Amino acid sequence: MEYIKLGKTEIEVSRFCLGCMSLGDASKGMHTWAVPYGESKEIIGYAYEKGINFFDTAMSYQAGTGEEYLGRAVKELGIRDHVVIATKYTPRLGEEQLQAYTGREWIEKCLDDSLRRLDTDHIDLYIMHAWDYKTPVLETLETLTRAKKDGKIRAFGVSNCYAWQLAKANMLASKEGLDSFVSIQSHYNLLAREDEREILPYCREDQIAVTPYSSLAGGRLSRRPDEQTLRSQLDNINRGKYGATMEPDSRVIQRVIEIAEKRNASMIEVSLAWLLTKTTSPVVGATKKSQIDGFVKAIDFKLTEEEIQYLEELYIPHKLVGVIAMNPVEMQAK
Repeated sequence: MEYIKLGKTEIEVSRFCLGCMSLGDASKGMHTWAVPYGESKEIIGYAYEKGINFFDTAMSYQAGTGEEYLGRAVKELGIRDHVVIATKYTPRLGEEQLQAYTGREWIEKCLDDSLRRLDTDHIDLYIMHAWDYKTPVLETLETLTRAKKDGKIRAFGVSNCYAWQLAKANMLASKEGLDSFVSIQSHYNLLAREDEREILPYCREDQIAVTPYSSLAGGRLSRRPDEQTLRSQLDNINRGKYGATMEPDSRVIQRVIEIAEKRNASMIEVSLAWLLTKTTSPVVGATKKSQIDGFVKAIDFKLTEEEIQYLEELYIPHKLVGVIAMNPVEMQAK
């Protein structure tokens, strides 16, 4: 495994981050294919054995049980001092939350709840899960900076936002003497490359860590089109992200398959080796231990410049999908 600094921080993370969205109580939340605790602990332990020290979850994953599973496993395995835990809070949604809490109060409540579920005294990377259109960004920055000074978090980042929002926030933080966002977690992979327009160049310029999610496009970049898994059959969220672009995406997937066959490698190795050339620490999810072996192998699998170009040249512009695709009016209505 290779390791890298998380942006401008001194936090050292593995080149892959284990995404824990698939870990949690399947009877709660939206992911009916989530993995029960015993298997979740095995996956976390095996990832750590293979050198992965970076784990990402969120308060929204399986009604908070994702955080509970990660915190419990890390504690039982005795590895808390050796791992970097990232979790995400969801901005206030709906009139009930807006009336009950100020922006500051909501962030503080979410943070304390996550600390309790994770059973830890601090979170290494605390992430705003989507841009908060209801809270002035200065209030968000002040609250997160205070949490850092209090020792509850070591750094904070953002997910699902535009380059101009991140740039404006960090310029404001600099002006006001506050801590800034050190990372961004967005939707980026061989089938979704819109971040190359502004996000990636800006992050390179300002040394902001890029930790993309959906690194394997919900499995589309790790298995042949005719192969089915439980998740592929049940995951309506990913169908919503990729269903409309199946034809152009299939041509890119075919090139992944070609290179994998030519190099006697897996599709996972090819897809992730490409992503490693662009980002800091891609978030990769697993529902079984064997999948982690493919992630680790990708570290040593190096693509040639010709292979990179071959993988990239058929890409066509895609519409933004998911949370980022909502305009401010839609976000405020949630």
